[in-house]
Formats: sequence, C-alpha cells, structure tokens
Amino acid sequence: MRFLLLVALPLAALAQSGRPVVAVGGISHESNSFNPSKTGLADFGDRPVLQRDVFLRESANQNTTTSGFIEGARQFGLDLYPTLFAGATPKGPVTDEAFNTMAGELIQRIKAVPRLEGVLLGLHGAMVVESYPSGDLELVRRVRQAVGPGIPIVVTHDFHANVDPEMIRHSTALVTYKENPHIDPKDRGIQAARIMAQTLRGKVKPVQAIVKPPMMWNIVFQYTKVPPLRPMVDESRRLEQNPKILAASVSGGYQYADVPQMGPSVIIVADNDRELAEREAKRLADMLWANRDKLALKLPDAAAAVQRAMASDKFPVALIDMGDNIGGGSSGDSTFILSELVRQKAQGWVVTVADPEAAKAAFAAGIGGSCDQMVGGKADRLHGNPVRVRGRVKLLSDGRYVETEVRHGGGRYWDMGHTAVIEAEGSTRDLPNLLLLTMRRSSPNSIHQLVSNGVYPGRQKILVVKGAIAPRAAYEPVAARIIEVDTAGVTAVNPARFTYKRVRRPLFGLGR
Repeated sequence: MRFLLLVALPLAALAQSGRPVVAVGGISHESNSFNPSKTGLADFGDRPVLQRDVFLRESANQNTTTSGFIEGARQFGLDLYPTLFAGATPKGPVTDEAFNTMAGELIQRIKAVPRLEGVLLGLHGAMVVESYPSGDLELVRRVRQAVGPGIPIVVTHDFHANVDPEMIRHSTALVTYKENPHIDPKDRGIQAARIMAQTLRGKVKPVQAIVKPPMMWNIVFQYTKVPPLRPMVDESRRLEQNPKILAASVSGGYQYADVPQMGPSVIIVADNDRELAEREAKRLADMLWANRDKLALKLPDAAAAVQRAMASDKFPVALIDMGDNIGGGSSGDSTFILSELVRQKAQGWVVTVADPEAAKAAFAAGIGGSCDQMVGGKADRLHGNPVRVRGRVKLLSDGRYVETEVRHGGGRYWDMGHTAVIEAEGSTRDLPNLLLLTMRRSSPNSIHQLVSNGVYPGRQKILVVKGAIAPRAAYEPVAARIIEVDTAGVTAVNPARFTYKRVRRPLFGLGR
C-alpha cells in the first residue's frame, strides 16, 4: 500500500457546483501487537501528488472503500475533495512519529477544504499506535476537534476492527465491512456516502449504539459465508431493510491487537431512534454470545496437515498457514510447512516465501541457474528456521500483477517486488515442487500471485497459502480441499501462544 498525497478540485469549480463538498481520506493499518517490528513512516511509502481527476479515475477502477465513496458521491450528488490516504502492509504497532505526521497532514488538508460540509474517513479499525491503543479513535477525535461538532463525520471500518465505544461519540455514523473475505468494501463505501448525503440534506438524523460482548471471536471462525457467523451477517442485512436502520454492522475483531477493546462489536446506526439502535445492537451481540460454545479450536499442526494433504484423493489441497498470515501482520517467511513438505518428500507443492536475500541470489544466478539456498525463517525467531532448498531457477519476474475479480479488500494492482520461481529437488515434469521467492510480503488475496509467475494451481497437488480467511475468495474456486493449519508465528490462532497484558478481563476464548 502507499502513502498518497492528493490535490483537489479547483476552488472555483467547487464553488460553482452547488453540491455538498465532502472531504475524503484516511489512514489505514492493522497493527499486530506481537510483531516486534514497528511500523514507521517509511512503511507507508510515497507517491507523486495526483490531480483530483486522476485520483478519481484511478480509484474508481477498483473495488475498495474509496471506490465506493466515489460511486456513492456520483449517485447521491456529493463533491468529493480528496485529502490524504495512507496505508501500509500489516506489521507491528505504528510509531508515534508516523501517526502524528500523517494525522497532522490529513487534518491540515481537511481544514483547507473550501465550503466543507462533511468528512468521509476510510479507516481500518485495528490500528495500534505506540501511545494510543486505538489509533483510529484518536484520529477521529482529532478530526472532530478540527472541524467542530456541526460537520458530519462518517467512518468505515474493516471487519476486523476492534471498535472503541468512544468512536460513536466522535463520529456521526460508523459502518464496518460485513464480509470476510472482504468482498464488500465498495458496497460499504457507497453506504457511507448515502448516509452522508441523507444527513447533509436533512433527510436523516443518525444516532448510534454499540455493544461489545465479553469475548474473543477467534479468526478461525470469522468466515462469514458459513455458520456460526453467517446468521449474524444475514440478520444485519435484514435489519437494513428497515428504513429506520441506516447501518447494521457486526465486527469480528482482531485478536492480535493487545488492547482493551479487542474483540467483536455490534454497531447500529438508526434514524433518530436511539432506543431502536440500542435494542438491535444488544440483540445481535446476544447472538454472538450465544454461539460461543461453537468456537473450539481443532486444527492439525504442520506435520499432520502435510500428511493429510498427501493422502488426499482430490487435488489441489490448499494448506492455510494460519501462523504466518501476512494480512494479519506476520513476516511472510514462515518455514514450518515448507520444512514438512521437504521432510515428508511431498510432490507437486507450491510455497511462497518473502525472502529478499534468497530472491537476490536467484536473480544473480539467472534463469536455468542453480539454487542452493537457506530459505525463510530470517525475519525473526518466531516463524521457524531457514530451510535448505536446492534446485534451479525456473522463472524471474517483476512480481506485479492485476486482479480483475472482486477479491478480499477489493485491491486491483499488486506488487510483490522482484520474484523468482525455483523448481526444487524432487520435481518431475508433471509434478514440480515450486518455491516463489519474493522481495516483499504480499498477502495471497489473488490466485494471480501464482498464475502471473507461470504457476498453474490446478496442476499442483499442494498449495501453501500464508493467510487465514482472506485467501478463501481466491482459492476456494481452485482448491478441492482447504485445510487450516495450526502453525506458530505472530498470527498463530491459538491465543495460548501469546501473553496478553492490556485486554479487558474476563474475555471468553482467551483464558486467563
């Protein structure tokens, strides 16, 4: 993701449009408290300043929250004034320096908006800053302080948001993604723009209620297309058929943030009916609580998972490396499953590892050159030891690809950095063992991560995927079977692997 500075529509054009002028921007990060590597300003990258029409054209051509804001503005007659967007790949908590720098820039640009009538903020909801357990809350608080009490602020959050109840005091309306994998960000952006337009025209008066059941809803069970979460998602959609309910959100929470408000939330935005909002929020929260006994963990470890995959009668089998969930803030270089594939002499496997050192060596060797590298396990001591891989360099690429379908998060353009494909020992022409070495961590939200590098998933037997729920949108159409694997790492699904110090207690699912 990139740190994006934008210039907006010329003032004269805004003054003549007659439509409500709404600032749009956001700072987005999912912060893993257990990752020792802090997220600094450099992690958010940089890009050249874009003209407003260029920004609108490029952002509209995706399936993100921002593209939803743009489509919603078109549908409901708003003039968007882009300010600042900043996002970084999940990692450790954001430094105070990075947060304060970006927050200051965002607020400066919002305050510069002529005829400002509203603010749309696309945030994640699980940003932890060194000095703030909820960076999202602190950002909205600062924006509210800057624009005053009379300007509507409508906020969107990811499904994994750890929502602080104070958020509803500083925002006019809060909308979170309904789906995991996140295939609905654009819809939520449109929904937020609709609420903004109706509020500005005096058609609705949003009031909010939030209820947080005292539990951790483990990420293993955050797949919204199946029970136990599916009924709550369906109910939130049914509630929104009531014209008095402007938004009904069920957030699963993000268990890798050691913060007081970690865990699921239900947020109801009603039209001038606080009693309705509070009643429905409690009812959906009670549904979450009533399903707590369905959240027992029963996943195989790496050795058992590889053995099960090799014995399958249907292929390919996707092994989900839960402890190295890049989208949750892990290193992308875990070796627990790779080590077992080599040890058990599996055939027809594909593993992607973020290892700049090994990737550079492969590029130095060139296509057809030999490879004898210690791979992975280099970012820290939490994701396994380096594994020796021998073979030959099969393919080299720039690591860029395009996802044209609606997948997790809605992103279209992806960049893994220079990527090398190694055909490892034990390969045959029909069943190659393929190792993708990338320069950058990149969440496997798209099957084109493989296809763009000459790997055909349907011809392989075992696909190792470093994620959790997010990759399902891309891999379910391809994989005959999916096996979630209980691996170690900073995104391990078993909370007993971590020491929580700041979460509120008691919290069902977390133990002592």
